[in-house]
Amino acid sequence: MDARALAAEAAALAARRGARAVLGLAGPPGAGKSTLARALVDALRSRAIYVPAAYVPLDGFHLSNAQLDRLGLRSRKGAEQTFDVWGYVALLHRLLDPAQAGHDIYVPDFDRTLDEPVAARHRVRPEARLIVTEGNYLACDLPGWREARACMAEVWYVDAPPALRDARLFARHTAHGDRPAAARARVDGNDRPNAAMVERSRARCDRVLSGPGAGGGSTAAPGRPTGPGGPGTEGGRGGA
Repeated sequence: MDARALAAEAAALAARRGARAVLGLAGPPGAGKSTLARALVDALRSRAIYVPAAYVPLDGFHLSNAQLDRLGLRSRKGAEQTFDVWGYVALLHRLLDPAQAGHDIYVPDFDRTLDEPVAARHRVRPEARLIVTEGNYLACDLPGWREARACMAEVWYVDAPPALRDARLFARHTAHGDRPAAARARVDGNDRPNAAMVERSRARCDRVLSGPGAGGGSTAAPGRPTGPGGPGTEGGRGGA
């Protein structure tokens, strides 16, 4: 399913909510979540659909290198415990708070060149009706992540074959300065364990998508209904 068709479904989700809604994209590293999220926001803003939408990446809530060094977690950057999950939850609550609806809300991001989070790279305008947020752990059944999931109207799981994810991650690490042996160690020692954790959250998502470049289509997650209304409507799983 292409981004335009998915955007039409996301627009219907926003319309059903009747207020600002959050759509989450979860999935393992390298599956194409950020690429899909940006494509969805662009399609939602297009003249053919036009729903004011905003992009909010979890990656802005990476702990800084200074904090990772303090915690002894630099080698695990990107693992669940290396994010400020409660800061992310606070942002989601702020985005959904009607009292905050009249002004811009600024959102951090992660700069791969600096290898650090940066403040206020993204802006959510007051008119935004749908927030598209993406990150590995959005559907994990863990403290903080459960509270984040409760803020989301739906969570879609973005997947890709392991070999494709591996190749993308290896290329990402080498492009940002890792030598091949270090990039391979990073993929095997950190990205793969992170992916295994994320894969256990797949059944907590409302549907499963093939990420960009992965082929395939879209299915309901196990136990989720399919049909014209789709998951997350009456009889399916919605969020808060």
